[in-house]
Amino acid sequence: MATQSKRLSARFVETVTKPGMHADGDGLYLNVSPKGAKRWVFIYFTGKRRELSLGSAGVFSLAEAREAAADARRVVASGKDPITVRKEAAEEAKRAAAAAESAPQRLFGNFAETLVDGLAGGFRNSKHLAQWRSTLSIERNDDRTWKDGGYCTPLREKLLDSIATEDILTVLTPIWQAKPETASRVRGRIERVLDAAKAKGFRSGENPARWRGHLDTLLPKRLKLTRGHHAALPYADVPQLIGKLRTASGMGARALEFSILNASRTGEIIGAKWPEIDLATKVWTIPPERMKAGREHRVPLTDRGLEILKALKEVSVSEFVFPGLRPHSHISNLTMAKALATAGEASCTVHGFRSSFRDWAGEETGFPETLAEQALAHIVGDATERAYRRADALAKRRKLMEAWAADCEPKASSNVVRLRRSGQ
Repeated sequence: MATQSKRLSARFVETVTKPGMHADGDGLYLNVSPKGAKRWVFIYFTGKRRELSLGSAGVFSLAEAREAAADARRVVASGKDPITVRKEAAEEAKRAAAAAESAPQRLFGNFAETLVDGLAGGFRNSKHLAQWRSTLSIERNDDRTWKDGGYCTPLREKLLDSIATEDILTVLTPIWQAKPETASRVRGRIERVLDAAKAKGFRSGENPARWRGHLDTLLPKRLKLTRGHHAALPYADVPQLIGKLRTASGMGARALEFSILNASRTGEIIGAKWPEIDLATKVWTIPPERMKAGREHRVPLTDRGLEILKALKEVSVSEFVFPGLRPHSHISNLTMAKALATAGEASCTVHGFRSSFRDWAGEETGFPETLAEQALAHIVGDATERAYRRADALAKRRKLMEAWAADCEPKASSNVVRLRRSGQ
């Protein structure tokens, strides 16, 4: 029960031992516990009785308690609840402290480094890891300069949630035409970093490094890509080429389209035999002796690939899927190149379409890199990793190749040239 005959004095606060609530006036009380502990309390009403603790009387003087109570009364007069206001202030302070603590991790450079370190175990080898680190500007040379010229240095000190499209263009524009393959990888890796930042809650909104429907409308059309000696057609131009091939006659056009759809090597295509093809299960099994890596390779056949094969099967008189003009022979390794030149792409190579496929898989899809490498019949991982990965992920690769075939489909579908036996 509260007691008050007059306002409290500093002396009274210091000497009082009687348990209970001792009123100072205007809602301020000194609460003395049965054990002698003293604390300041402000009591007010917001539809119901509320009690706000103002701290220990051993810490806060009477004058300080009165000042705190006056502040609380002003909050009540404004229509707010002092307890609620205090909780909100504490939460805001907690958020501010957390933001300050995580501020370094919210910088692109620091976050990218942490992310890549976390992904390190998933890279095929140390070289692949080093490429990620250098293109994202998180690895230095011995002289402390950034490797690869520091493509992403303009982003390093930027907060993740502040990075906009113009920042991405600043990075990509200088290398877009000069180093198209590198630029493509840099863009894809920036996109990965910013997606991860969004997942961590460090940014929101659209990814400014997204290609389709975004950067593809802002950056100029790239020149034909060159990987080694194999000039490659940008994957965005592949549908137009396939449209031309479908209106062309000849075995070379059929073989080239089939090669593109399966991202196959020239030797794998021209040497293909009908016993390797299982139309029922939609699988083409290439024996080890015809593979560069010396291992059997299963190719999941897409619907369009099956169309080509069934049309060829109807007129076939040879063991070879793509027969040559001479009996018991297959087309030469120049036949598809001639078909490519006839279609107006003489500056490209047949082998280059494997690069087109690989770039598409990396830039336009969410399929794992290892899956694309398996589709190309590349050896993935070290010897130990391969020993444990005995399956060839055929079902997953089928989805990948179906997506590739769908994106290769001409915008305006052309009629497929039907093959006829001579004399028909």
